[in-house]
Formats: sequence, structure tokens, C-alpha cells
Amino acid sequence: MSYDLMVFEKTKAPGTKKEFIAWFNRQVEWGEDHDYQTVSVASPALQSWFMEMKDTFPPMNGEYAPDDEHYDEVESYVTDYSIGRDVIYAAFAWSVSVEAYKLMRSLAQKHVVGFYDVSGDYGDIILPDGTMLE
Repeated sequence: MSYDLMVFEKTKAPGTKKEFIAWFNRQVEWGEDHDYQTVSVASPALQSWFMEMKDTFPPMNGEYAPDDEHYDEVESYVTDYSIGRDVIYAAFAWSVSVEAYKLMRSLAQKHVVGFYDVSGDYGDIILPDGTMLE
């Protein structure tokens, strides 16, 4: 099992927690007509978020994945990203869950995207201004 978090394009997400969860479930069907490793398919805000996030938590696959020579140095930080147009879903090792949560939430606010604690007990959905969906 992994520790899962997601960032999302705030302009695309519905305004209540119930509506958001239904929207989230549609997003994670992964039905868009592209691969889910290419960051250029995402919104500009999500792309900016990813470009900063990957410096600490490099992707498992795709263009920015660490090469074999350097993989051992970052192994516990390697993250499985699924990149959609309006969401980026990230699956982390549990050993880095606290660090991942803090950085991902901070960068979400910085890059003005929403944050969803998929693995959290309460499933917090936080908009860039700090408002939580209820």
C-alpha cells in the first residue's frame, strides 16, 4: 500500500465534498486519451507544481525519472505520479508520508491548486486559500 495524495485544478473541482468525491472517482478512472506520465497534459498550475515537487520526490516513470545510476540515492522518495489534465495523483512510500504531506500541501498553496489527502482518515480537501470542502 502507498500513501496517496492528490493536487487538482481548483477551477475544475466541484464546490461540495460530496460532489468532489464523485468528480474524483471519475478522474481516477484514467479515461483521458493520453498517457499519465507526461506533465505537459496538465494545466499550467499543475505543471508548475509538479516541476517543483519532482525535485524532492522524483517520479517513478517518465521523462524526469531518476536513471539507474542514481536510483538508489533517492529510492525512498521515488513517487508514482498519475498526471491528468486537471489532477496529479501521487503515491508515496509510507516512510516519507509526513514529509510528502507537508511539501505537497505547501506547494499546492504556492502554485494555487487544490489539495486532497486521499489516504487521510478524514480525506481533507483543501482549496488554495485554505478553505476546506465540507
